Amino acid sequence: MYYLGIDLGTSATKFLLVDEKGNIIKELTKEYDLIFPQPGWSEQLPGDWWKACTEGIPELVRDIDASQIAGIGCGGQMHGLVALDAQDNVIRPAILWNDGRTFEEVDYLNNVIGKDKLSEYTANIAFAGFTAPKILWMKKNEPGNYAKIAKIMLPKDYINFMLTGVHCCDYSDASGMLLLDVKNKKWSREMMDICGLNDSQMPQLFESYEVVGTVKPEIAEMLGLPQAKVVAGAGDNAAAAVGTGTVGAGGSNISVGTSGTLFISSDKFGVDPNNALHSFAHADGGYHLMGCMLSAASCNHWFCKQILQAEKFTDQDQIKEENLGKNHVYFLPYLMGERSPINDTDARGTFTGITMDTTRYDMLQAVYEGVAFAMRDSLEVAKSLGIKIERSNICGGGAKSALWRKIDANVLGIPLDMVKTEQGPGYGAAILAMVGTGLYPSVQAACDDLVEIVSTTEPDPELTALYDEAYKKYREIYPALKPVFKKIK
Repeated sequence: MYYLGIDLGTSATKFLLVDEKGNIIKELTKEYDLIFPQPGWSEQLPGDWWKACTEGIPELVRDIDASQIAGIGCGGQMHGLVALDAQDNVIRPAILWNDGRTFEEVDYLNNVIGKDKLSEYTANIAFAGFTAPKILWMKKNEPGNYAKIAKIMLPKDYINFMLTGVHCCDYSDASGMLLLDVKNKKWSREMMDICGLNDSQMPQLFESYEVVGTVKPEIAEMLGLPQAKVVAGAGDNAAAAVGTGTVGAGGSNISVGTSGTLFISSDKFGVDPNNALHSFAHADGGYHLMGCMLSAASCNHWFCKQILQAEKFTDQDQIKEENLGKNHVYFLPYLMGERSPINDTDARGTFTGITMDTTRYDMLQAVYEGVAFAMRDSLEVAKSLGIKIERSNICGGGAKSALWRKIDANVLGIPLDMVKTEQGPGYGAAILAMVGTGLYPSVQAACDDLVEIVSTTEPDPELTALYDEAYKKYREIYPALKPVFKKIK
């Protein structure tokens, strides 16, 4: 039997065909555009996601007996507001996770409704990327569109809807909407009242590995699929955690993708009292804490494409390893504002310490190091909560760079493990489909059997000490510039 894993990303959707032993038989990617209507805004057309599926899935299954596909799972970018009207038509472009327009709504939620109340209702406070502030923005700024809303869902849920006709959402993805009572795994009545929503507008909730329906006959014929079972899937970070085996109590995964995350899995519900880390449900049926930075590997993409005017910048060997930990240039990776732990939509990216002898290699090194330092900010919050992270898995596009992994391991001061399969969210989604169709009794059992560590990057004590001192300097930059950011937004 085969299983189809879909990773609905910000710049592209990736498709994986996986056999019942966990081997990736085929993979492909379909790209699409981002829309930036105004500075700090970020949108996408849900139709482009579905077009990627209608082109990618037939190509993926072309050379196999597609009747042997047993299940489909989808992991996807979180928080994006997808609004449908009464005829299930998309009302407006989806407002994405890295969109910063909702600063007024975030201020209202955190300071008028109050962070304590939000934490009581949802286990989290408001961040600009979350879905509830976007609904309030839409209510204020697009009342005509707001009045048309018949269903609200998240990006990967739109794909599941198009496949099955079912309005659904899983607990892990719903956790990032600021509409879910995470502890009790139900929609928060208080938050729905604040946003002016009713039960009929909300999708049905499922565990990530639960079957929501089967592929509709007409869609199955169009895509070359059987009427396979479709599971609820998960938010990309929870799906990536499954794909790297970060399930159960005490696991950790670091993702260096478009965004960056520190993901800490748990079998028990818990909340960061300062709300610097998100408290979400996990795709394995448990819970997790997560620190999220809005720009990670995307910083490298920006620097190479926009600044160096190169599609790729592969001269990493020009960064001399003896210069690691000794760079005089520092980079704040706040290109889209920042979430964890500072929650500041006004924050911006900066290079600091540039001199006449600064090279582009110094600046590239600073980008790598700045992303690692920002990840350490979340790690330090976890430490302050008494959470001991002695090692972590690592995944994402940035993790493919041995140099970046070395910087990460030494900035964080922990060993970083790479798993055999790099396609974290898509592979995790396929594992969820295996569980949902009965191949495995639980997500834990599937991960124990399928996920394999193939390499480990160990920190070097001397280099870690150098980065400890560099991190202290890095920590002083944002507080010094915070008042300036407010003036130049």
